[in-house]
Amino acid sequence: MLVRPRRIAEVWWACAGALLLIATGLITLGHAAHAIGEGLDVYLFLSGMMILAELAREEGVFDWAAGIAAGHARGSSRRLFFLIYCVGIVITALLSNDATAVVLTPAVLAVVRRAQVRPRPYLLACAFIANAASFVFPISNPANLVVFGRHIPHLAAWLGAFLLPSLASIVVTFACLYWCERKDLRRRIEAEPRPTPLTIEGRLALAGLLLAAVVLIGASGYGLPLGVPALVAALIALVVVALRNRRIIISVATGVSWSVLPLVAGLFVIVEALQGAGLLTLGLRGLDVLAKMPPGEAKNLSAFVIALSSNGMNNLPIGLIGGATLQQATHPPIIAHALLIGVDLGPNLSVTGSLATILWLIALRRENVEITAWEFMKVGLMTMPLALFASLLVLRR
Repeated sequence: MLVRPRRIAEVWWACAGALLLIATGLITLGHAAHAIGEGLDVYLFLSGMMILAELAREEGVFDWAAGIAAGHARGSSRRLFFLIYCVGIVITALLSNDATAVVLTPAVLAVVRRAQVRPRPYLLACAFIANAASFVFPISNPANLVVFGRHIPHLAAWLGAFLLPSLASIVVTFACLYWCERKDLRRRIEAEPRPTPLTIEGRLALAGLLLAAVVLIGASGYGLPLGVPALVAALIALVVVALRNRRIIISVATGVSWSVLPLVAGLFVIVEALQGAGLLTLGLRGLDVLAKMPPGEAKNLSAFVIALSSNGMNNLPIGLIGGATLQQATHPPIIAHALLIGVDLGPNLSVTGSLATILWLIALRRENVEITAWEFMKVGLMTMPLALFASLLVLRR
């Protein structure tokens, strides 16, 4: 997935790995089907978020939001960078990091092209904030659902544990990105991009997004699974917009990156095989070691190990393994919270660390833009460890 030989898409490698495990008998067909079925809530959540994101993209909601940011920049690249970063925070927190990667990225690219500034700082902001703000709410990242499963904390408990670490992550990530891209951000904006007006259909799509955010936050407040509410809210928004624009259903259906679903399913099968091979036992031993350490050392070690592992095999399977391990053992809550922060923030080191960054790469390829794995990692080598350390520093429970 990282090297992409012959430019073969990421989904083929994940599914090929899963099929190879089945063909060689390293996992039975029954166990593979069970592993795929366990991800139902994640598939529903991803489907709902992708439908909402594509609906908003088709109706120009994200172009409108990015255009407002550009309009308020008043010729300053630094101010434009800050405003785009803030838009990314809101979208990630309320609609998931995948929405930020899929739809904010092309909208931002269109704006910076009109502004005639170098796009790299603003595109990197889309990718890095998609992970840095992904634990503001339970709905901000599908990996959150994977780690906690049916035991996801209620909203009040979630905010009590993760609000300060999220703020630390967001602030430190911004500071690091700004420092790394400071040369390009000194330049003035040569051409003031005009704000994109929002049509009636766009307003309906925006209302659908806000409705979905309220429904999902409410569902998380009651500790309910998020997959069904996400999909239902998305379908309602799609139907309402379709009353004025009948072509929108076909446009959304063809525009969504459905290959994400088999990619995730393939990763689930691989994780099931790894657990059968003894990885779960290894994880339980690791928890036993952490339980004997002072809390501060335990949370730091667990988070950094998980963060680095997420870049080796993507954070969704790592989240699955971590979640399964946590459910099999007694542990201090701070360890579970540190593991989740590592799963969410760790992928800011490499381009294949999370589903969001993979989707971000796909969005860039659609626009014939390339940011190499090494360019991303040079920024990530500074940004990820500092943001992770800052988040763990204020993690208290």
